[in-house]
Amino acid sequence: MPNSVSDRETAGEPVLDTDFVHRWLTAAAAAISREAARLTDLDSAIGDADHGSNMQRGFTAVTAALEKEPPDSPGAALILAGRQLISKVGGASGPLYGTLLRRAGKALGDAEQVTLQELAGALRTGVEAVAQLGGSAPGDKTMLDALVPAVEALATDGGSFEAASEAADKGALATVPMLARKGRASYLGERSIGHQDPGATSSALLFAAFEEVAR
Repeated sequence: MPNSVSDRETAGEPVLDTDFVHRWLTAAAAAISREAARLTDLDSAIGDADHGSNMQRGFTAVTAALEKEPPDSPGAALILAGRQLISKVGGASGPLYGTLLRRAGKALGDAEQVTLQELAGALRTGVEAVAQLGGSAPGDKTMLDALVPAVEALATDGGSFEAASEAADKGALATVPMLARKGRASYLGERSIGHQDPGATSSALLFAAFEEVAR
């Protein structure tokens, strides 16, 4: 079995290759499939009750596309995944998650291997694009409440996928007492308080998958 992280290291930092990103996206798809019913239950309380099924459909398409058209770089893998999510996932989730991955992929360029910090920087670019597209910020009870702390944890000196996953989980849980200010949940006003945001929850699953394949 290939290593999760390339044996080559740059300045003591592990280097990630296309295989790593491919296996991350595959692990993310499996996690979303396992948690699809829970994501839909969360969305039924404050959304359209379709987040789980939509995300599952999108990531199933991602894994199929990766097998059919194996990319030759981490950036290409992320761009391919982003395109699939935009075309296959309905509602706001498709454009938002698709933008996250496409922008991150474009930021990485054609490099065959990237460092952890390069990946963190690319994901930060993707998160900033999501914030701009959705007109939202941390504290609005959206996926950004998990994504922003996760990327910050990954980007810090000595950052790790484990720390990023933990930060994403905490961010998702922190949405429970929040008042939704953006998205479908914002229409509920104070009734949105007391419910965990489904987008933040699915974002946390992506970082849990990172931790899984990096072990």
